[in-house]
Amino acid sequence: MIKLNPHLSPANLLPAIDRLFELSGEKILNLEHSWDPAHGTPVFTVQGRYTSRGWTEWTQGFQYGASLLQFDVTGEQRFLELGRSATVQRMASHVSHVGVHDHGFNNVSTYGNLHRLMREGKIPDNGWEKNFYELALKLSGAIQASRWTDLGKEEGYIYSFNGPHSLFADTIRSLRVLAVAHQLGHVLMAEKDVRISLLQRLLQHAETTARYNVYYGDGRDAYDIRGRVAHESIFNLNDGSYRCPNSQQGYSPFTTWTRGLAWILCGYAEQLEFLNTLPDIDLAPYGGKQKILDAFRTVAEAVADFYIEHTPTDGIPYWDTGAPGLEKLGDHLNRPADPFNEYEPVDSSAAVIAAQGLIRLGQYLKGTDRGTLYLQAGLTVAGTAFGDTYLSADPKHQGLLLHTVYHRPNGWDHVPPGKKIPMGESCMWGDYHARELALMIRRLAKNEPYYKFFIT
Repeated sequence: MIKLNPHLSPANLLPAIDRLFELSGEKILNLEHSWDPAHGTPVFTVQGRYTSRGWTEWTQGFQYGASLLQFDVTGEQRFLELGRSATVQRMASHVSHVGVHDHGFNNVSTYGNLHRLMREGKIPDNGWEKNFYELALKLSGAIQASRWTDLGKEEGYIYSFNGPHSLFADTIRSLRVLAVAHQLGHVLMAEKDVRISLLQRLLQHAETTARYNVYYGDGRDAYDIRGRVAHESIFNLNDGSYRCPNSQQGYSPFTTWTRGLAWILCGYAEQLEFLNTLPDIDLAPYGGKQKILDAFRTVAEAVADFYIEHTPTDGIPYWDTGAPGLEKLGDHLNRPADPFNEYEPVDSSAAVIAAQGLIRLGQYLKGTDRGTLYLQAGLTVAGTAFGDTYLSADPKHQGLLLHTVYHRPNGWDHVPPGKKIPMGESCMWGDYHARELALMIRRLAKNEPYYKFFIT
């Protein structure tokens, strides 16, 4: 269980955040100078060097979005130009991609960040340039929403790249692009000019995910623990019925892959913030604003409590809460995580994603005991992730956040010679979300505008 530091504040983390962005700039430039785009998209490191891994190109937005976050913090123009030019030259195919559930990852991290920086006055306001970013976000949101499995009775979900039968926990974070596209006044146009609300699709997907991918301790199966998350839910397309939980990247359907939980925690927390800004009339057709906010809060609190209770004291989780080797580590939840053990790897990428969710939930519940609990938990996780064990200071290592895991069941992650498990490597989403977490905490510490994906 995470041991909270009740005295830790965002300001306390500023020295570590300054160091993170010093290292971050070096890593970004190292990768930019060494990477050949002909090799695809960098995904994770092997012996400290980024390499690609064929599945889908879901990490390219993180690669170029990292430069935009770096510019946001440092003001260095070269990072803005790097991120902006790469977005124009290489991200268009992600806007029109009909085969993935990752639009929020790729396009909000690039077009979305550029649009945000312009709204915030950090880059000059230019009408045509702004329209370019908005068009990309509108199309991305509509195309993502079109990847739809209809379950009947006004239920459904954006299906994963596995096919229409598959609902991933990860996709909750792609709802950002539907939200922004909706705010920009866009809809999905269908047969006979039917106008499909992107807000409605967002809410339906979130409700379906909450119902099937998240557990609440109410006896759905023999392993039902409040806050448990199934990576994937499987449906019968003939009649729309739910069939079973599944896991692609976790150990089993009945254990919790911690990065899957982290996506849920971060996704529902940021959607709570977004939905809370909408006028009541916008949400009235879907059950009313308060009912919707309560439902999202129920999910976010369940998974936040699970994360706090099923993570080692320093806030860094092992890759799956039911990984078979954990029993050999003894009382592993009552001491700091050990990334150098012989049995099961940690996943620091799950930690930085979850920390953002915890802090956002804490901000949403500000002024309450639970809000304080979640804020302090998130800051505790960040404090560990930004420390010497997890932050890469080696200039020869291209990664920023160490000890991440991509796909343990498939054996994709590098195991160093003489070791039995993956360790010491980085991944593109881990590096990006470490920067995003650091940016958010830095703004809180300096009383700067709150970092958010949506338009206010």
